[in-house]
Amino acid sequence: MNTVTAPLFSPASEWSGRNDGPGPEHARWHSSIDTASSPTADAVHLIGFASDEGVERNGGRQGAAQGPAALRAALGSLAVHEPRKLIDAGTVTTQDDDLETAQREVSDRVRDLVAAQGPAGMTVVLGGGHETSFATHRGAYEALGPMQVINFDAHFDLRTADRPTSGTPFRQIAELVGDDFDYSVFGISRPNNTKVLFDTAEQLGVTTVLDTELAAMTVREAAERALTAVEGDLPIHLSIDLDVLPAAVAPGVSAPAGFGVDYAALRAMVAAVASTGRVALLDVVELNPEFDVDNRTAKAAARLVDDAVVGATGRR
Repeated sequence: MNTVTAPLFSPASEWSGRNDGPGPEHARWHSSIDTASSPTADAVHLIGFASDEGVERNGGRQGAAQGPAALRAALGSLAVHEPRKLIDAGTVTTQDDDLETAQREVSDRVRDLVAAQGPAGMTVVLGGGHETSFATHRGAYEALGPMQVINFDAHFDLRTADRPTSGTPFRQIAELVGDDFDYSVFGISRPNNTKVLFDTAEQLGVTTVLDTELAAMTVREAAERALTAVEGDLPIHLSIDLDVLPAAVAPGVSAPAGFGVDYAALRAMVAAVASTGRVALLDVVELNPEFDVDNRTAKAAARLVDDAVVGATGRR
């Protein structure tokens, strides 16, 4: 049962944040975001998915449905140094336990946003459990066709289940796109993924980089390794599951990591992927404000979103 109650779709509401005065020299996300415009070419579109029904189905601790609101609040006061078109396209909320209908709603809206933004735009989806990623990818795939997927995550999320959960999104994507499946995952925790999941990843041709492998790399080496994973010219779906970070950095997640990936390395990898100029779709998932401490996780997530948007804007 979803833990947030709201209509299936809610239009964007006004943002708030620190106000140092008028003018572009004082611009912040909250003063730059447009909550009324339709999807626009070259824009960064944000849309929320308030869902943790998938987390419950996967046996996790709920609370991620509150993630979109917490992420918007954390983004609000971040400074905007270069003009860019930012549009908030509202929030989809899972109704009770009907995850599948909500996922279809997200897919439809993401499809329309991605189609409108063109090659110079980006759609940013604020989750929500990782059930978010199947819905977002399906929509973008319907608009663009094949994409490369790079996921920063402690878990493969390639589980097989009778119905969608937060543990099945990339298996569902594989079934959806068939031979177009191109999936890399960085930060995998060997103790937290069973042998069958490693075997499934191998069968599907997944590029896997363990958290321990990343720990042995410099920040620059990690960024270069991420760039290697997305070589080519296809659009990119970048997914960030915040449980890839150590619990000390990201306590407010559905499944805290005992080891995790260094935050500086994660930021560098996200920025490197964004610098390709090919990130059409970004989703940030598993923020669970109920378990956050001093908004640490929300602030870390907001910085990653800003890194991705700034990195892509600088390249385009």
